[in-house]
Amino acid sequence: MAGRMKNVLVTGYRAHELQIFDQKHRNIEYIKKAIESKLLPLIEEGLEWMITPGQYGTDLWACEVAIELRRRYPRLKVSIITAFSNQEEQWKDERKAYYQKIVEGVDYYGAVSNQPYVGPWQFQARDELLFRKTDGIILFYDEEAAESSAKFVRDRALKKQEESGYRFIGIGADDIQNIVEEENSRRYDDM
Repeated sequence: MAGRMKNVLVTGYRAHELQIFDQKHRNIEYIKKAIESKLLPLIEEGLEWMITPGQYGTDLWACEVAIELRRRYPRLKVSIITAFSNQEEQWKDERKAYYQKIVEGVDYYGAVSNQPYVGPWQFQARDELLFRKTDGIILFYDEEAAESSAKFVRDRALKKQEESGYRFIGIGADDIQNIVEEENSRRYDDM
């Protein structure tokens, strides 16, 4: 086990990769509970910053979780660092409003490139910065699932773990399934 983590990167699937197309999808609650279960021990160890790229999906749900946890752990700070400015520009209005609400709740918001999307190099520059600024990652990615944007992040995090002790904390389908089963048995017990 590596030393205490001060800054953690939290990312993973985008909503559409999970077939989630609006904020009312019931699986979002399970994903948020999984993120919280991974964040809490780190916060208790002294985590200072939770950082995400702010993409629609795991990143923003993690921000919601961290903003909520800040009530109990006021020293926790939340940051969104995007690849380029106005990443939400092409999003539907409902998503834009949701995104704006989250951005208003974070402690730091910035873009690696202050221009709109120009090319893939902006994502590479963002990831370079995010990996350099963090001591570990909580990644929502399932090994059994189809290829996704999260696979590249996983490969990079595992390489960094090998080279420098970067901490890798995964959330997979099993974690989500366990939470679903816990919730269902809790509901059953409450009947």
